Amino acid sequence: MSDDAGALPVDHQLLETLLDVVIPPSADGRLPGAGTLGLTDTIARTVRQMPMLRPVLEYGFGTLAELAMRRNAGGWGVLTPAERAEVFAEFTATDQFFLPAFLFLAYSSYYQAPRVVEALGLEARAPHPKGYPMDEDDLTLLDAVRRRGKMYRGC
Repeated sequence: MSDDAGALPVDHQLLETLLDVVIPPSADGRLPGAGTLGLTDTIARTVRQMPMLRPVLEYGFGTLAELAMRRNAGGWGVLTPAERAEVFAEFTATDQFFLPAFLFLAYSSYYQAPRVVEALGLEARAPHPKGYPMDEDDLTLLDAVRRRGKMYRGC
């Protein structure tokens, strides 16, 4: 991504592999890893809408890149998935800002991805205008509340 004001301050490879560190594929293969879903555009859009996240992310991604370089001169891209998880754990054990911000972005993007929604047994669509079918209301469930009477003080 470019480094303009709207772009996410990280390269795609670091972001996608970091997403897989945080949300790996499920053991049974039903749920995909977050890094395979192409969430970078969704995350970048959220960062544009919430610019206060940008400095936290810039700091976090930069620090992760530095820690990766200390392990291997090739940087984050040449680390194994286990080494990436270790670098991530090392960083987040001492930082209180990056993890909550990144988890917010990762989870909110992941659980909106159509493949994930479908894997959870839901329709990958907006709830409106089609809406979801609802059972007929059983208003007799309110009878106990109605019998109880007024429980508040008038104005």
